[in-house]
Amino acid sequence: MSFFRQFMAMSVWIRVLIIFVLLWGFLVFVFASKLNAPNTSDSTMKRLNQAIAFMDQSKKRNAELKALIDEYLSDKSNRPEQKWKLIDDIESKLIPSAALRKQINEPSVEYEKLRRRVQTNTQEMWNYVNSEMIKLKKSVNPGDAKLTKQIDTMMDMAAEQKNSLLHDLGQLAEVDGYEAWRYKEASALSDLVQRRLHYLQNPEDCGKAQKLVCRLNKGCGYGCQLHHVVYCFIMAYATERTLILKSKGWRYHKAGWEEVFKPISDTCLTSEGSSHASWSSHIQNTQVVDLPIIDSLNPRPPYLPLAIPEDLAPRLKRLHGDPITWWVGQFLKYLLRLQPETQNMLDAARQKLGFKKPIVGVHVRRTDKVGTEASLHSIEEYMTWVEDYFNKLELSQSVDKRRVFLASDDPKVIEEARKKYPKYDIIGDPDVARMAAVSTRYTDSSLNGIIMDIHLLSMCDYLVCTFSSQVCRVAYEIMQAMYPDASDRFKSLDDIYYYGGQNAHNREAVLPHRAKNHDEIFLNVGDTVGVAGNHWDGFSKGKNERTNQVGLFPSFKVVDKVETADFPKYSNIK
Repeated sequence: MSFFRQFMAMSVWIRVLIIFVLLWGFLVFVFASKLNAPNTSDSTMKRLNQAIAFMDQSKKRNAELKALIDEYLSDKSNRPEQKWKLIDDIESKLIPSAALRKQINEPSVEYEKLRRRVQTNTQEMWNYVNSEMIKLKKSVNPGDAKLTKQIDTMMDMAAEQKNSLLHDLGQLAEVDGYEAWRYKEASALSDLVQRRLHYLQNPEDCGKAQKLVCRLNKGCGYGCQLHHVVYCFIMAYATERTLILKSKGWRYHKAGWEEVFKPISDTCLTSEGSSHASWSSHIQNTQVVDLPIIDSLNPRPPYLPLAIPEDLAPRLKRLHGDPITWWVGQFLKYLLRLQPETQNMLDAARQKLGFKKPIVGVHVRRTDKVGTEASLHSIEEYMTWVEDYFNKLELSQSVDKRRVFLASDDPKVIEEARKKYPKYDIIGDPDVARMAAVSTRYTDSSLNGIIMDIHLLSMCDYLVCTFSSQVCRVAYEIMQAMYPDASDRFKSLDDIYYYGGQNAHNREAVLPHRAKNHDEIFLNVGDTVGVAGNHWDGFSKGKNERTNQVGLFPSFKVVDKVETADFPKYSNIK
């Protein structure tokens, strides 16, 4: 890649820093040149020497900045922690005073919410226009080719304008001066929660610590079982109990959780371990709660999803477009720390598949629950949104190859996609898809395949899938820990995001609505609406809690109500 392309690919704030340093050096050079004249006085010579020393210091800092930027360009992981460190390093070169570095620009809550709302409503407007155009096209006489062509032209132009607007809104987040704050805040919040979880799982005296037992025996698939463990962990966090995970005999790996993932405690025995005797002696004489599955809880505590902690809520509402997914993602970040063997497996899979960015992750569900919990969607439906993503991406950067990581429980889907879309680089492992079939799913050998699928999906730039699938929702949740806010990096072909067994998902009307059809409901500003789903055509379905009406309403006329609960504040963790 040429230097110019590398330069344009950098974040806006890095480009500004480079230009600033170059201008700085140029001005110092001009200043020194003007001073370097005949008959220079002692005072002028002193200033000249100072200027030369200043130039030398500038060159040194410029070299250090270039090394930091080269490191940034070569780092493909895009983890917030690394960007936070890079920002600190660059700031320390330009601004030696720690006090001045603390004065980083911070956005208001209102600004961040409005910026995200404009972005979301732009997409909702497109959903409506696109849906109506498709209806119009279907109503056209098949022999009227001219009108059909006109509709296609209008749809193409509208899609192009939508992508241009979303691109501009994305650029706004880079040039508004708050990008550095977003990375810092995301890293600071994540670090705080991870330290709280580590403290919870590593009490000073394990024998005296109160404990909560979670049995990994829920009769469902891998994604569902992960969500069961997260629910257990949230309950442990809410009740200040060390989580004990009973996983021996796990249907995916008989030896248990810790054969694949790192122990959830460094100091306490948190699974059966080496023998039943050691397990029993470890939990006796302590107060232990054996936790039922989330569906069986009665009464239901307020800290179940979709609630987030009150003490974190003000920061999360400003930082993130969907705080509950960030919150769940933090528990998965702690739980899914990989054993070296598992990490090596994933690294080898990435290399074998040629997994490179930019890339879109596509998860196609076929063999189970299609026709019961989920509808069948053609590969064309998924690829429509893949193409839409790349069309928008190419407005801001050059794309050498349109790559797609395709995960499925049906190996034929991968072959079908490669045949129908030869201009795309479709990567995926048919052998993993075969192991994901229902007949072989609950075996030790299939576990690596599903872990690989979920982790690679989470590492993609964008997800196209069905949120009726827990595999897709887990990948989306893991993704939240990789960016300050990844709440818009998905397209679901069916459900909105939900957490199985969650408490009510409510939204608040911010605009009135007067029903125009019998299937629509009335809204007054301030009404609470229990959401049942988004039809992705500009309308959502829900119940007005004030009137008890159930029906459709325009999606853009409501906003999510972020539910909070009085979780422990872990005040000893600063």
